Amino acid sequence: MRRARIALTTVSVLALGLIAPPAPAIAASPISLTSGFFADPDSVPATWVRNNPSDSRAARIQASIGSKPIAKWFGNVASIGTAVGAFVGRADNADKAPVLVAYNLPGRDACGGHSGGGAGSPEAYRTWIAAFASAIGTRPAIVIIEPDSLADFNCMDAAAIATRNSLLTFATQQFRDRAPNTYAYLDAGNFGWVAASTMAGRLHAAGVANVRGFAINVSNFYTTSQSVSYGNSVNSNLSSRGYTRPFVVDTSRNANGHNGQWCNPAGRKLGLTARVGGGPEMQLWIKTPGSSDGPCGIAPTTPAGTFNPALAIRLIDGT
Repeated sequence: MRRARIALTTVSVLALGLIAPPAPAIAASPISLTSGFFADPDSVPATWVRNNPSDSRAARIQASIGSKPIAKWFGNVASIGTAVGAFVGRADNADKAPVLVAYNLPGRDACGGHSGGGAGSPEAYRTWIAAFASAIGTRPAIVIIEPDSLADFNCMDAAAIATRNSLLTFATQQFRDRAPNTYAYLDAGNFGWVAASTMAGRLHAAGVANVRGFAINVSNFYTTSQSVSYGNSVNSNLSSRGYTRPFVVDTSRNANGHNGQWCNPAGRKLGLTARVGGGPEMQLWIKTPGSSDGPCGIAPTTPAGTFNPALAIRLIDGT
């Protein structure tokens, strides 16, 4: 029997002379509205295992990665509503909460370059993200909004930053208004990238007050304790604006911590699988373990986002 959905209520508070609307509040989280996190049988690692049954690595990859709840990333596809709706529908039919990543800002990965692309114009992005949120509708879900978008400012001019902030604010409004049982988290970089005080200002300007909170360490390697420290510092700075927000941490590859490299570094290891609590509001596998960061490090010929079983095995073994 499906668990009952609980209606959303919204309120506004006056703090320090500013209206700071709290995140849309449901009586229970998407996890409490379901029976746990969705492990997609068609995830990239699970699909690789299914397509390579004779590979000696397949059983280990399925047991350690392919069978686990992993976020599904959605980029610049024309039928975004259909794609999101189908994924969320499979999770809903299983009474599980899916984790999705919206990754389609114009000029995506502007400074890093390995994952460049995104929507062709601001107008196209607005149409895309509205369809994304609408496709979730009232079903429970967890959404990470635009990894790297607020940390990747160094190569952008003021006009580009203003446009990005307006698009991110629009995105937060869409999830607030069109997906009332979704916990949406605006990406906030990681422990070693942008000072917490600076990130708090960027989150505020990009509309974090409209959604549940923010995400830390997406596709990176910092330990959970470092990430919690960073998240708490961001909230200390947000509090001067009259509010704070819960945060989630990407633990997909952080068991051995960060070694100073970000692109397919050696010696990293799978972190704790998806769960509620433990410092952040949730610990999630947002990055797909085994998918390349780009043609670099220990996968110099593997493009960004492409699954590499050798990378997966090294994360399992911590080598």
